Amino acid sequence: MQRPYTLHSLQKRIKAVCLVLLFVFCSLSVRLFVVQIINGKELQRKATDQWTRDLSLTAPRGSFFDSTGDTLAVSYTTYDVYVRGREVESPTHTATVLSNLLGLDFQSTFEKVSKKNISEVLLKMQVDADLAEQIYKEKLDGVYLTENVGRYYVYGNLLTQLLGFSSIDNNGQAGLEAYLNDYLTGTDGYSYVQSDLQGKEIGGSIRYYVSGIAGDDVTLTANSKIQILLEQILEQAYLEQKAKGVTGIVMDAETSEILAISSKPSFDLNEPPREDLTALFEQSKMKAITDTYEPGSTFKILTVAAALEAGVVSLDDHFYCPGYRIIDGQRIKCWKTIGHGNQTLTEAFANSCNCCFMDLALRLGVDRFYSYMEKFGLGQKTGITINGESAGILMPKSTVKTVDLARMGFGHAIAVTPIQLLSIVAGITNGGVYHTPSVIKEITDVDGNVTYTPQVKEKRIISEATSEIVNGLLQKAENKTGDYTFVEGYNIGGKTGTAQKYDESGKIANGKYISSFIGTYPADNPKYLFMILVDEPSAGAYYGSIVAAPYGRSFFGQLFEFYNIPKDDPSVVLDEVIMPQVVGLSLANAVAELKKVGLEYEIDGDGAIITKQLPPAGTKIYRGSVVLLVT
Repeated sequence: MQRPYTLHSLQKRIKAVCLVLLFVFCSLSVRLFVVQIINGKELQRKATDQWTRDLSLTAPRGSFFDSTGDTLAVSYTTYDVYVRGREVESPTHTATVLSNLLGLDFQSTFEKVSKKNISEVLLKMQVDADLAEQIYKEKLDGVYLTENVGRYYVYGNLLTQLLGFSSIDNNGQAGLEAYLNDYLTGTDGYSYVQSDLQGKEIGGSIRYYVSGIAGDDVTLTANSKIQILLEQILEQAYLEQKAKGVTGIVMDAETSEILAISSKPSFDLNEPPREDLTALFEQSKMKAITDTYEPGSTFKILTVAAALEAGVVSLDDHFYCPGYRIIDGQRIKCWKTIGHGNQTLTEAFANSCNCCFMDLALRLGVDRFYSYMEKFGLGQKTGITINGESAGILMPKSTVKTVDLARMGFGHAIAVTPIQLLSIVAGITNGGVYHTPSVIKEITDVDGNVTYTPQVKEKRIISEATSEIVNGLLQKAENKTGDYTFVEGYNIGGKTGTAQKYDESGKIANGKYISSFIGTYPADNPKYLFMILVDEPSAGAYYGSIVAAPYGRSFFGQLFEFYNIPKDDPSVVLDEVIMPQVVGLSLANAVAELKKVGLEYEIDGDGAIITKQLPPAGTKIYRGSVVLLVT
């Protein structure tokens, strides 16, 4: 017998149903909140991925400019070719057309356009605009073009090592292209099209286009006109001296900004030798930054600056050179084995007398010598904004013997990078203030906002008085026959260097040298510094005064002509003289013949009879030029 429902029991049931409905409603509300509010954007993105197909639009890389605003490297529009196999109606026809236009293998192309289980396949990247237009006109089903960017270097092989190059997918691989890749890389855009369940484009559907944002632009300290001049000089030296390589730098002495920098051999940045990885690696190296070498006599600029600053020498001091010094029982030769005799500091610097600079190093002593070398920055990286900088080699002070100190005085038993040495010379000659060398002036975004400027550190390394004396020594060193004679009428200072190279075992490599020259202009208050290193010259001479200095003379001469810089002394006129025949003469008689016509000389060998001369007899050369006598 059923119990009759009561009002109380019915109310309880209604309450229970309401509670259940309320729970369901609250659960649905919470779920809707999670789906729409919390996970809304993520689910919307997934839905968009299912409803659409997208193609990336590569953003342009930032451009490179020189200090005058001249364009060095830019990006230009290219196209990537994609295929969606599900939309291809005739794989054979499509593969035939594309393989012919793109220069691809037919069978491989056919396999790609026939794939139905893959959304899309990339056929070829960076197709030029003309070819892309031909493909577009074919109206091939399932074939799509998307924008990409290529890289174009306006001057080809200009600034090869500094600029570097990027890969086909626009990632920097060398030089500043790699070092500044995060700045240069832009934000890619996208092109969207609506598709069905199988990924086929829905005809008449809405297309979406999201443009990319270009990368930041880089303005360099380099001047393209000076760079062109430097490149020409280095190429000439590389070929004429039959060298393994040649490196050059032009620097603003006041700021240590790099106005030009290069090494030879090099290559066209638009056509890097990717098939020869050894050549690509070797010719991409910024050797002025990465490679260390024993500087030889150019290092004497640092030794004399330290000695003058420490007060251990003055212009009134005299030095006697018999052609050698015996230190720790070792006989260390001067380059002029017959000796320079008695000479003042000015004459010893002009003569590049090793004996004098051994004396200066010994007067300083190990502690003071190292104090100045560390103050100058020897054995330390300069901090220049380029990958791969070396710090040079400065042996531990605790291991230095007297003979080591003597050799360091004239640039042996020590190793530097070209940029390290030149930036120190800049600090010594510009009044005594060292600046961090730089190659980047600034980096700006697409709106012109500055996003990066280099941090240039400066410190005083010598006094203005010492700097003035050193500049005077440099002026006399390269104008041996009178003021303003290195380049007719111009006040140029300079120093040459010749250093032996070492093999992998650490022994001297016979017959292998690095010939160098550092020039300053104007000598009394330098604005321009020029440096050239000729690695393993093999054209018959190796002394820096014969191999490297003439290219310094050529560089400055062309620089003055290009910028129409007037002479410091218009009255100076250099005469041409005829190189006399001295082969077969005694060394003393040969030197007398050269002095008659106003020629300077270097001696190679310890003998007393001249067996070879360079240049040959009868050659026209300027009075005051340096010639080679082989005994």
